[in-house]
Order: sequence, then structure tokens, then C-alpha cells
Amino acid sequence: MAEIKDPENTVIIELKGGNVVIELMSDVAPEHSKRMKELARAGAYDGVIFHRVIDGFMAQTGDVANGKAGGDTSRAGTGGSDLPDLPAEFSRLPHARGTLGAARSANPNSANSQFFINFKDNDFLNGQYTVYGQVIEGMEHVDAITRGEPPANPDQMISVKVAADV
Repeated sequence: MAEIKDPENTVIIELKGGNVVIELMSDVAPEHSKRMKELARAGAYDGVIFHRVIDGFMAQTGDVANGKAGGDTSRAGTGGSDLPDLPAEFSRLPHARGTLGAARSANPNSANSQFFINFKDNDFLNGQYTVYGQVIEGMEHVDAITRGEPPANPDQMISVKVAADV
């Protein structure tokens, strides 16, 4: 397993192929990092599907309201959590391969629970979406997520845990 330097700011996403370890950037985007940990600790992300997966771009998930596997996921991608939306925390960090970005609507201050993981460097997103994490292990499992908008048989996050809690 990857060396986890800060267990309180590291999340482990269990996918069907294995674990994805993400180091959160709480110094760069404290509110987004805090939200991800809060939802992970509540079990809100467990069983949520990847509802938008574009080859050569990114894999999007995190709709805790409409994206639970086994339920009606036809509205996946349109919801968030019961918590208030977050203000943008833009930085100079690039949307590089393996970075975690906050998904949102056209309003920069509308991020809530959804996020995406970049398959490649997506510099055109720089300065427009909050970057708040980096995959430090398991990117091969992200690369294996089923593609589609939405995928016919979407993959899901089996569980999402804060490393300090496991």
C-alpha cells in the first residue's frame, strides 16, 4: 500500500478491481476536503455509481442523492447531499492525471458532493474547477472504470473511508 503521510487527509475508495488511495489537499481546498471526509464518514458515498465516464477525460461520481447502485439511477448526476453547496476554492494547481476535481453546475460556487478523477492532464479545466486531491495509488483501477454517459452497467464506489478510520 502507498505510504500514507496524513491519514486524516487521505481517503480510500474501494472499487471492484481494488483500492484507490487519494491524498486530499486540505491546505489548498480545506472546505472541499472537509466535505469529502464528512460524507465518507457518514457512509454517503458507499454504493454510489460512476454516472459519467468519458474516455480520455475523466470519471465522475459522488451523487449521493440519486446515484446509489441498486436504486433508480436515471437522475444520477443531478443531485448532491443535504449539506449546503461549497464556495469555489480555485488554485494554481493543474488538473493533471489522477487529480480529484469538484464537479459543479455553471455556478462556480455550486460544488456539493460530486467529484471527478482526471484520466489525463486536462489543462483546459485549470482555474475553473476546484482541485482538492491526488491519486497516490490505484490509478489503474480508475483507468478500468466502465465508460459511458451514463455507462450501461456502471461501476460503483463500494466504500469510501478516511484512512485514519481504518
